Amino acid sequence: LWVGQTVSSLGSTVSREALPLTAVLLLSASPFQLGLLAAAGSAAALIFGVPAGLLADRLRRRPLMIAADLARAALLLIIPLAAVLGRLDLGVLLLVSFLVGGWTVLFDVAYPTYLPSLVPKSRLLEANSKLEVGDSLAEIGGAALGGTLVQFLGGPLAILVDALSFMVSAVSLSLIRRRESRPTPAESSAGLWREALAGWKWVQQDPRLRALAGATGFFYFFGGFFGALYVLFAIRELSIHWARSALALLTPLAPAVAPWGALFLLVGQLAGDFALMIFFVLELSLRQSLAPPAILGRVNASMELLALGLSPFGLLAAGIVAEAVGLRPALLIGVIGSALGGIWLLRSPVPGIADLPTQPAEG
Repeated sequence: LWVGQTVSSLGSTVSREALPLTAVLLLSASPFQLGLLAAAGSAAALIFGVPAGLLADRLRRRPLMIAADLARAALLLIIPLAAVLGRLDLGVLLLVSFLVGGWTVLFDVAYPTYLPSLVPKSRLLEANSKLEVGDSLAEIGGAALGGTLVQFLGGPLAILVDALSFMVSAVSLSLIRRRESRPTPAESSAGLWREALAGWKWVQQDPRLRALAGATGFFYFFGGFFGALYVLFAIRELSIHWARSALALLTPLAPAVAPWGALFLLVGQLAGDFALMIFFVLELSLRQSLAPPAILGRVNASMELLALGLSPFGLLAAGIVAEAVGLRPALLIGVIGSALGGIWLLRSPVPGIADLPTQPAEG
């Protein structure tokens, strides 16, 4: 699981760099179009979030994750194929991004739901920390690799790396030998819609999960300003392109390419990503500890739905605001808005938690 997830994250980071760079450099995308592209992948959570939670609580999670990996690999192959045939346009990028986003929602819901079946609750924090370290390493290497591949091969061919990474992830998951028992749904007679909303109800009634949900909502909405505008800002405002890959490897040695702007991006990325890594590890571990196993999939889906459901609106707002007031003010709005999410945590029981609960909270 660790190896497969790290390789998959590496490939996803490459695509995260390659998709907007392809849109900007090959298709001359505007800020609004970049926001639309970024929103397409996140918008899938609005449609697939609730069904993903039900599937994760009703079916074995490992086969779901393998299916999601293989589906994403096949979909990403459409982009280089369309480029070779001369059919690549923004519509193709939007469609692929949306469909890949749908399968990603299923994987991202099944993944944290599957982990507690592999490790005891007493080691969830350790396991999530190791997985997050893998993601952080992939963030560094993927940004470097993505920028370099786009520079020398072009965006569409760089996306092939992501497709291959999903295949590696699928193989890694298939090598896990621990038998996974079929989940037993908690409310077999509650009605499909009521059963689907059980995870959201649990998040609402637990003040700790409710606070995490509020902070997550703020972060993903205003974080969308960065997701939509960062690449455009680096290229058009600071004249940074291939040097961005070097920045991710902590070697900002290109003084002719906006050195001071590069330094600011480097420091912000390092400090910000370190803080995010801590938050994600603690938030996910606490969520896995507080929710009963029978509805953990739907709790995870509710958090995904909240995060990714708000993200498209933030991404679209980023494009609109940037075209109205400029890139720098729009990014500043994103910074301030993300910071406000901390209010939810400060006014909740979360700061007083010293250890992870060993038993789920009572409903």
